[in-house]
Amino acid sequence: MLRIDSLDAEGRGVARNAEGKVVFVEGALPGEEVAFQLLKQKASFEVGRLTAIGKSASSRQAPRCPHFGVCGGCSLQHTDARTQMAAKQRWLEENLARIGKVQADTLLPIVYGEEWHYRRRARLGARFVDKKGGALVGFREKRSSYITDMRECPVLPEEISRLIPKLRALVESLSVRARLPQIELAVGDNASVLVIRHLDALTGQDEAVVKQFARQHRVHVWLQPGGPETARPFEPVKSELYYDLPEFGVRIGFGPTDFTQVNHGVNRILVVRAVRLLDPQPGERIADLFCGLGNFSLPLARRGAQVIGFEGSAALVERARRNASLNGLVAQFEVFDLFKGDLKAFGPFDKLLIDPPREGAVQIVRALPSGWPRRIVYVSCDPATLARDAGVLVHAAGFRLSAAGVVNMFPHTAHVESIALFER
Repeated sequence: MLRIDSLDAEGRGVARNAEGKVVFVEGALPGEEVAFQLLKQKASFEVGRLTAIGKSASSRQAPRCPHFGVCGGCSLQHTDARTQMAAKQRWLEENLARIGKVQADTLLPIVYGEEWHYRRRARLGARFVDKKGGALVGFREKRSSYITDMRECPVLPEEISRLIPKLRALVESLSVRARLPQIELAVGDNASVLVIRHLDALTGQDEAVVKQFARQHRVHVWLQPGGPETARPFEPVKSELYYDLPEFGVRIGFGPTDFTQVNHGVNRILVVRAVRLLDPQPGERIADLFCGLGNFSLPLARRGAQVIGFEGSAALVERARRNASLNGLVAQFEVFDLFKGDLKAFGPFDKLLIDPPREGAVQIVRALPSGWPRRIVYVSCDPATLARDAGVLVHAAGFRLSAAGVVNMFPHTAHVESIALFER
């Protein structure tokens, strides 16, 4: 039996065997004594799968989803939210210390949010498999390219979870069922959209079936014959989505293939926290980097700041400008390559909000001038790149890491969303 000491960044239990070698055990939790089946053996570590529990952790709970363990969508349904978030907080702190050689002055309270039915955006694989009796629609299996044989999904909105068997039947009924690899979903506050990716053109009969499905189940259907830019409304012909940020009186319009935060409830809390930490004052010049649709820009503008949002996608910039207009707000949005460009041409700025992709924003933080900004709020979806950039800001750019904390954007997964405040 092995005693599990902690969880790793993939949600596996971590232990050391009698020889001192690190062992990662899928399905094991801190405090447990477990037996395991060896899956992989390397010189410095081993990977195994839980087979028996001698001593169970008090945090262990029965997974809510019948597909847990097979489906690759979730990895932590077998433990409670507090254990999940304590592990994510520790991963953040360890990354900051090990990679960035920094420590936050203050740890922010964990943002929890709803545990179930939170996921408003997802990309489901679709595959027609004669040997399995028809179509499969779902997330991919763990460590596999196969589609999970899903019948429900408790992290998706309830109305979408209930649709999964019906989506399978829809795929089976189409003449292009073998050429339909993906169904993307996006749920707004006003409607739910299914984006059907199809490699061959639908026949007239196929189109009639899809229209009937959309009307019967009260969903919007878009068709996507090529890349994301080819997605177009099909039924109804006018289809728009939005989500509200009620604390700021802001409504954000978006397309189903646009990037939005997956968890709209937690996003509302995150925006409030980011605005409070940045503390925008009327007349201050604030840059929102990787601004997307204006998720942070427009609430900052509502507080009276002079906001310029920078984004690499021309389509997102156009939508952000439209969102500013529809909300009656003055904010400037610019198409700008944030991985290559120099912000000095637009500066100076009093404050920055940075919300980069997983790659982080190291080019930006390395190029900051000595005179500005005074404050930075950094929203991160990868603690390793946040830690790297924090090291640059603290050790080379004259900032201190005033506060940092984690946000439960993806319950039951090992994904870590975090927020950090840097001040000169």
